[in-house]
Amino acid sequence: MSKLVVLNLGHGNLNDGFPVVIAQLRETDNPHPIQLTGSLPPAPAILELYRRWQLLYELLYESLAQENPELYQNRMWRHSSVIDEDFEIDDGDVTQVSDADFNNVCQELQNHINTWFNADEFRTIDQKLRLYLAHTDEIRVIIETEDNQLRKIPWHLWSFFQDYPHAEIAVSAINYEKSQTPDKLSAKRVNILAILGNSTGIDVEADRQLLKELPDAEISFLVEPSRRELNAQLWHERGWDILFFAGHSSSQADGEIGQLFINQNDSLTISQLKHGLSKSIVRGLKIAIFNSCDGLGLARELASLHIPQMIVMREPVPDQVAQDFLKEFLTAFSRGESFYLAVREAREKLQGLENDFPGASWLPLICQNPAAIPPSWQDWLDNRSRKEDKKTRKRRNQGSIKPAFMTSVVVTGLVIVTRYLGLLQPWELKAYDYVMRSRPDEAPDSRLLVVTITDKDLQLPEQENRRGSLSDEVFYKLVQKLEAYQPRVIGLDIFRDPPDYQPKLAQLKAYLREDDRFFAICHIGIPGDDYSSISPPPGIPRERLGFSNVLPDSDGIVRRHLLSMGVPATSPCTTPYALSFQLATHYLKAEGITPKLTQPEIWVRRRKKALTTNYRVKAPMGGYKKADTWGNQILLNYRSYRAVDKIAPIVSLTDVLQDKVQPELVKNRIILIGAHHSQSNDYFLTPYSQDNSPAQQIPGVILHAQMVSQILSAVLDGRPLLTILPPWGDILWIWGWSGVAGILAWRLNSPIHFAIASAMALVILYGGCYYLFTQGIWIPLVPSALAIVGTSGGAIVYSRIKG
Repeated sequence: MSKLVVLNLGHGNLNDGFPVVIAQLRETDNPHPIQLTGSLPPAPAILELYRRWQLLYELLYESLAQENPELYQNRMWRHSSVIDEDFEIDDGDVTQVSDADFNNVCQELQNHINTWFNADEFRTIDQKLRLYLAHTDEIRVIIETEDNQLRKIPWHLWSFFQDYPHAEIAVSAINYEKSQTPDKLSAKRVNILAILGNSTGIDVEADRQLLKELPDAEISFLVEPSRRELNAQLWHERGWDILFFAGHSSSQADGEIGQLFINQNDSLTISQLKHGLSKSIVRGLKIAIFNSCDGLGLARELASLHIPQMIVMREPVPDQVAQDFLKEFLTAFSRGESFYLAVREAREKLQGLENDFPGASWLPLICQNPAAIPPSWQDWLDNRSRKEDKKTRKRRNQGSIKPAFMTSVVVTGLVIVTRYLGLLQPWELKAYDYVMRSRPDEAPDSRLLVVTITDKDLQLPEQENRRGSLSDEVFYKLVQKLEAYQPRVIGLDIFRDPPDYQPKLAQLKAYLREDDRFFAICHIGIPGDDYSSISPPPGIPRERLGFSNVLPDSDGIVRRHLLSMGVPATSPCTTPYALSFQLATHYLKAEGITPKLTQPEIWVRRRKKALTTNYRVKAPMGGYKKADTWGNQILLNYRSYRAVDKIAPIVSLTDVLQDKVQPELVKNRIILIGAHHSQSNDYFLTPYSQDNSPAQQIPGVILHAQMVSQILSAVLDGRPLLTILPPWGDILWIWGWSGVAGILAWRLNSPIHFAIASAMALVILYGGCYYLFTQGIWIPLVPSALAIVGTSGGAIVYSRIKG
C-alpha cells in the first residue's frame, strides 16, 4: 500500500530550531490523514557540517579535475551574474582535502542528522509514524520548508530510510495548490520534450541515446534551441508528459533563482519561460527532470507554477554521474517501478561510482507538489487507452470475447472428460470432507443413547465367561436395566460369537425371541468385503434383524449410508435392511410414520402425506465415478457436535449396571449398544478423520448412531439429506465458472486486476459451494476451480501469443 508522510517544518531554521513540526500520514485510498505534532531543537552543527561538506566536495573535485579534466567535467556553468564566483574560504577552512577528510565529514553529518531526529521533542512523531507504517509499505516522505539551506540537507541519511526500504524523500514549499490538468486526447505513448542545452565540455549525446531507447515513448529533441524555439514547443497543443533538460545550469548562492544555459550564447531563468511552462503544466506536464548542476534554484521557481514533480541535482554533478543516474532511473521507471522507488533505486546505485566520484549518491533530489500524485509509466499508457472512442472500444471488446469464450468451452470439456474418467474423484472426495468438516456444529441428537463396552467393562467379574464383548449374564442384566426405563427400541451392534452360539440363560432366550423392541445385527457376505457372512443371534425373528454392512470408499472413509440391499440365497443373514433403517423405522412407527424402501427411490410415508427423496447414490454421480453403488444407498450427512463421535450421549456398561444413568436418558429413546475397546476391530474412518491413525477412527456403534440420526432428522426435523445436481446441471455449473474466468479475461487488461478478480472468483466459488452443501446439495468444487484456473491460464497464454 502506498502511503505519504508530510513533515511541515514551518518557518523555523536550524539555528533557532523548529518549535512546531506537523506530521501528516496519508494513505492512497483514505482521504482522512493522521496528524501528529512535535518539534525539533536547534541544530546549527548540521548547517555548518553541510557547508563544510560542500567546501570539501568542491575542493575534492577541483583536485581530481586537475589530474583528469575529461573524466571530472561537470555540468556546472560559472557565470558571475548568476552565482558567486567561488565559495568564500574562511581562515579556518581547509584548502587541501583527502578522501578520508571527506568521508569523515559525511559520517559526522549523518550522525548529527540522526541525533537531531532522535531528539525527545520529535520522538512522539517518530514513534507514531513507525507504529502506523509497515516495513513493506511504499512511502513518500515530503519535507515542507521555505528555507533554501534546509532543502540541500541530505535527508536520505535519516535512519528512517534504512528501516523502510521502500521509502524515498522529497522537498516541497509550504504553500502549494493542485494544478488543473484536464484530460487530453493523445497517442498511446509517453510524450517527452528533451532539451539538450549548452554541452560545452560534456557529453549530452549519451542522454539522448538513453531517451531514444525508452519503450512506448515519443520524444521531441531540441538541441541547443533558441529561446523562441523553446517557447514554441512549450506552447505546443499536443502537451508533454515529461520535460527533460541536459546541459549546464546553476543557481544563485541563496537558492532563489536558477538558470539554464540553452545554447552557447543564451541562458534563461524559469521566470523567463513562465507562461510557456504554465501552459505545459495545464496540458498535462507531470515531471521535469534537470540532469544538470545545482538545480534547487530551478526547482524553487518551478514550484510556484505548481508543477507536480521534479528531479534536480543538489550540487555540481559530474557528467558520468548524471548519465548513470538518468540511465538507472529511466530503466526502473519505464519497467513499472513507481516514480519515488525508481529515484531511490537509481540514487542508491550511484554509490557504486563513489570510489571515483565521491558523494555521487547524495546529489539527486525530488521536489514535489504534495497536492499531486506521482504518475507511473503505465498510468500514461492506460489513460491513453481509456481515451479511445466508444465505437473502437466496443469493436475491440467484441473481437476479443470470442477467444475467451472458446477457451472456456475447451477447458470445460477437458475438465468434464477428466472427471468422467474418475481422475478427479480423490480430489473431489477430499474437498467433500473439508467442506463437511467446516460446517457449524449441531446439537447432539436427543433421541439416541449410546452404551459402549469399554476395556474397563471387559474386566468386570461377571464378564469372565463372556462371548465377544458380553457374557450372557451381563447381556441380560444390561437389557433388563434398560427395559426398566422404557426405551423405544434397543439395537445391539455386537456379534454373538461363535456362529453356533446358543444363550445359556432361559430368560435371555425368551427375551431375544419375544421382545419386539430389541434388534440385533448380522452381516451379509458380499464380494470384496472383508467379512464373510455372520449369523444373527439365534431365536430373533427376521423382522428384528439389521445388517451391519457399511461402504468405505477406496481411501477407507465412510461417506455413504447403505439402507437396504438384495440378500444372497445362501446367506445366513436374511434381512434386506440395515440396522440403522430398522431402528429408525421402529421409532417412527410410534410417530405414525411408516417408511418404505423401493427402487430406485426412497419413499417416506407420513400419515396421508407422501415425502419423496430421490437421493440414491448411483454411479457415476457427482464426485463418484468409480464406486460400488448397488443397493439403496445415500450420502451420509454426518451430524457433528464438537466431534463426530458426540452424536448422542454416551454411557458405559458399568454406568448402566450400577444405576448411574438418569432414566430420562433412556425413556423413549433409541439405545445402541456397541464395543469401544482395544480388542475390537469395529472402527471406521470418517470425513472428520485427518489421518488414518486409530485416534481418528470412530467405533461402529457411533457410525450406526450417525445413520439412525440422519433418517430421523430428515423425516422429523426436515434436516436435508445430501443430493447432487443432475449431470447436465454439473456441466452447466462448471462451464458457468469457466465462463466467469473468460469474462474476467475479456474485461480486465491489467494482469494484477485479473489475478485479484480470479482469486475473488475462487473465494466466491468456495462460499457458494459451502452454502449449498449446508442446504443439502453437493456442488462440484474442484472441477469448477480447475475450470477457473484453466481458463485464466489459457487467457494469459493467448494474450502473450497475441501480444
